[in-house]
Amino acid sequence: MSRSIRQIHLAAHFPGVNSTTVWTDPTAGSQIDFASFEHFAATAERGLFDYIFLAEGLRLREHKGRIHELDVLGRPNTLSILAALAGITEHVGLVGTLNTTFNEPYELARELATLDHLSGGRAGWNAVTSSDAFHGANFRRAGYLDHDDRYERAREFAALAKELWDSWPADGVRADAGTGVFLGDDVPARVRHSGAQFDVDALFDVPRSPQGQPVIVQAGDSADGRRFGAEHAEVIFSLHTGFDDARAFYDDVKGQLAAYGREEDSLKILPAATFAIGDTDEEARERSREIALQQVRPEIALTYVEQVWGRDLSGYDPDGPLPAVDPDTGSETARGWANRHAAVRARIAKLRELSETEGLSIRDTVIRLTANHTFVGTPERIAADIDRYVQERATDGFTIVGHLTPHGLDEFAERVVPLLQERGSYREAYDEGATLRDLLGLPLPDRASPALAAR
Repeated sequence: MSRSIRQIHLAAHFPGVNSTTVWTDPTAGSQIDFASFEHFAATAERGLFDYIFLAEGLRLREHKGRIHELDVLGRPNTLSILAALAGITEHVGLVGTLNTTFNEPYELARELATLDHLSGGRAGWNAVTSSDAFHGANFRRAGYLDHDDRYERAREFAALAKELWDSWPADGVRADAGTGVFLGDDVPARVRHSGAQFDVDALFDVPRSPQGQPVIVQAGDSADGRRFGAEHAEVIFSLHTGFDDARAFYDDVKGQLAAYGREEDSLKILPAATFAIGDTDEEARERSREIALQQVRPEIALTYVEQVWGRDLSGYDPDGPLPAVDPDTGSETARGWANRHAAVRARIAKLRELSETEGLSIRDTVIRLTANHTFVGTPERIAADIDRYVQERATDGFTIVGHLTPHGLDEFAERVVPLLQERGSYREAYDEGATLRDLLGLPLPDRASPALAAR
């Protein structure tokens, strides 16, 4: 008896300005002009992606007293962009990274519910935490939360947001002109919450949205992060891209779902995936190397190791070996990188092991860590590799990250997507009126709007 073909889920990551993008490429565009977001969203929709994904930066990175050049642009407000994109797209989901450490549950819940209404049920929330004083300095919550405290806050934040969304029943707004009844009885339900992090007595002011609850995405990888994902997340954006590593992560997190009364398909795992396509595998490898050298210029490689070591390493040759000196674990840079002295030293030990084992220079080590493309080959090879990950339950799909803004997704959509469709493991059209939950094959929350529940 043949097994059914698992369907591949794809998200599209708008890269903005970071170590992935090559802003020096002649074909690169703006990271902030709306035309760039418009082109990217149109490409994702043409490629029948589940959703587009915007990252968030709450503070410009600084290095040696200067703003890090790769952070100068590409940090506009996430919800503003997604709301604008809701008006010019029809099907693709709209997911934004929004922080649980420096936001408040009521305010963020109403913003996300509003986006879900504006988009017809296509909103998603990538819930992340921050623990360092570097980000905290921009907010009234100066300083930082301990690691355990930030996840305690995130868990309580997510649970309270769900309670607020659920405070409106599906038939809360009756608007019956014949009887003159606009709202049902006791609508919305009052939410009284008193916890370690939040004390709220609220009547939520946004009626039940099309999805009932926006889709929750999560990206934490620590033990606490994985537990949070198993309890609350519906999609996990992971960094586990090697096949064996990805399958181990998949098994670990999905193995925790039962403890929260959840099934395997109630959570999708979509690791970040970069790519380099060529007409031959050799051409693809050459292109991958060219892209990596553009992504990690010599000065960028030195900046990377300086941020790990917490020292001025400008005298070192980027094409030479890693520094033999110890890190300055008392510097603000080192604390911001890892928040723990032992973690800084452990990270450096791993870098040295990688460099010495494979004979890598500073620049090549940084390339291996930040620009080692996930899929390199012909469109046929890449399609086959992606399909293998999904059919063998290493992932449920991928979050595709291109190296150009805004055209980095174009080639993948044009050359790889049709081959996935030929394999029968990728959709050939959007279902009319599908919500983001529908696209991802996720179960409905306990309550849903009448239109959604009727499908």
